[in-house]
Parts: sequence; structure tokens; C-alpha cells
Amino acid sequence: MRRIILASASPRRKELLRQLIGDNFLVSPSSYEEPPQPDLAPEELLIRHSIGKARDVAKHFSSGIIISADTSVLYNGEVLGKPNFPEKAEEMLKKLNGRKFRVVTGLTVLDLDSAQEISESESTDVWMSEMDDEQILVYVRTGEPLDKAGAFAAQGKGAVLIERIEGDFFNAVGLPLFRLGKILEKLGVSVFDESFS
Repeated sequence: MRRIILASASPRRKELLRQLIGDNFLVSPSSYEEPPQPDLAPEELLIRHSIGKARDVAKHFSSGIIISADTSVLYNGEVLGKPNFPEKAEEMLKKLNGRKFRVVTGLTVLDLDSAQEISESESTDVWMSEMDDEQILVYVRTGEPLDKAGAFAAQGKGAVLIERIEGDFFNAVGLPLFRLGKILEKLGVSVFDESFS
């Protein structure tokens, strides 16, 4: 069985990858710093960051397949990252309140054995329901919006804020499983392999 390495400390990504291949992977968080690159389109920037994360983790392994991802929320051409304090989360949620936006992930799969590197992006349209200021404050007080792209968790309490999703739901959580499965297939790895069950 090929060794799979997830270049992320995200519990959401770990859980999603577990859905796909069970517990048959290592977790090796990247120490890659995400430099701002205003000249790049958001999709290109997220792919660039996912490549940076994968290559950073690759330094520590001689074989295996490294999976890395970088997810952001895009609204009106603005990239909304992860708020690290409640006021920022509240500000983001007020921007997205009652509106449609996109969740975009840059995904890189790096096969150290064949020296193949495949990078793609996935985009999902999301419609957030309308909330009043008090509802936003109550949600922010749960602590869930902190350190989540766009200040919400589609797989958590934030699910009740999401009116509709068009595209890959798992991408809205942080790891586009359909696209990841297709990339792994290109590298000769099937998620239906008995060793992953």
C-alpha cells in the first residue's frame, strides 16, 4: 500500500480524508508561510499555497503521496481567510449575510516516488441565509467561526446558516473529495483498493 501523507493539521481535513481512505495516512502539518501575492488571481494563489505546503512537507519524506490544500471564501473579489478574533468573525459574517459567495480550494497531490505533482482548484457556490445582528453575535460566541475560512463551519453549527450549496459540499468543508479521488486515480491509487477498507 502506498503511504499517504496529509500536509495539514486541520481536524476537518483529517476527518474528510478518513472518510475516503480510512486511517491509512500520516499527518504532517506544513510550516509553509503563506506570503501575500496580490498579482495572482485567488484561485492561482490558493494553488500556489497548496504547492508550497506540499513541497515543505516533502522535505521530510523520501517516498509516499503528499496531499495538501488551501481553502478560502471569495466574496466580491475579496479573499476572506480565517478570523483569529471574534470581531473579525462578526465582520466577515455581516459581509456574507444573506448573500451568495464562493468557497475555493487549491489542491496539490505530490507523488514522491514518481516525482509527479498535480495541482488543481475546486469552487463551490454557497448561499448564506439572512441573520440579524443578534444571531450573528450568538454564533460568534460559540467560538466555531474562529479559524474557519469565511467565519463559518458548514459541517458544524454553521450548517443552519447555509441555505444552499451548489457544487462539492466537501470542498465547502475544506477538502474536495471528488477531485482528490480523480487525482489519486491519475497517480494509480484507487480509494476502492481493499487496503484502504
